[in-house]
Amino acid sequence: MMTRIETAMQAALAITQTSCPPRLAAALQYAVFPGGHRLRPRLAITVARACGDSDPAAADAAACAIEFLHCASLVHDDLPCFDDADLRRGKPSVHKVYGEPLAVLAGDALIVLAFETIARGATQHPDRMAGLVSLVAQAGGAPHGICAGQAWESEPMIPLAEYHRAKTSSLFAAATSAGGLAAGHDPLTWRTLGERLGCAYQVADDIRDAADTSEEMGKPAGQDAARGRPNAVQELGMEGAIRWLDRLIAEAVEAIPACPGQTGLKAAIEREATRFLPPELSIRAA
Repeated sequence: MMTRIETAMQAALAITQTSCPPRLAAALQYAVFPGGHRLRPRLAITVARACGDSDPAAADAAACAIEFLHCASLVHDDLPCFDDADLRRGKPSVHKVYGEPLAVLAGDALIVLAFETIARGATQHPDRMAGLVSLVAQAGGAPHGICAGQAWESEPMIPLAEYHRAKTSSLFAAATSAGGLAAGHDPLTWRTLGERLGCAYQVADDIRDAADTSEEMGKPAGQDAARGRPNAVQELGMEGAIRWLDRLIAEAVEAIPACPGQTGLKAAIEREATRFLPPELSIRAA
């Protein structure tokens, strides 16, 4: 699956490399490759396959679009006006290598590329294309998308559940919904799976932020405490956060709707969830 995703992303990004200002083209490549675990596009493709994968090009386009939005959010999140982070995915962040102006532009270009990718790839079923565009737009903007998630950090009071929902869960929900829609299934029935998985992933990230080192995370650790942001460990304690994580994963598995590949999908979700935390942090609370 990773080969399928990386090939599709390389092809989609290739249109930005011709006649583009060279440093912007380089910044775009740097922001996207090499990537992380590609959780969101893998989730979209996994759901599409479980639903029959009737339009692989549309599924690939949706998966790429969601990952481009994710990469853009990381580039912008690292900027000095936000987290001022020097490290991302184990290497210097985009603004440290290419400067702030190009980092802003690279993030903007990736957001636009997300929608161009859907427009180019989801042509076999135009009726599905409109839905995919809407799903990606909602996940990226306001009131509940990643822009809203970033904006919560500028508010005096930050509700943890709403913050997690916008900051992280929105793209996971878009991934499951888009995967279903690309294969011709009702996207609404797939939303809860993504929402619960996204919240679980963010709780796991909160746990790692409190317990791991920057080297282990590949990005600055301890940022939530340093910046006064809500964190599941701060609010619930370590054992409480782990119990919440377990509950969210169980709810995600329970939310998988009927589909041809339901059994395999359930196993894949359970297997992936075990990787949210490293082994030394994955001992479940009693």
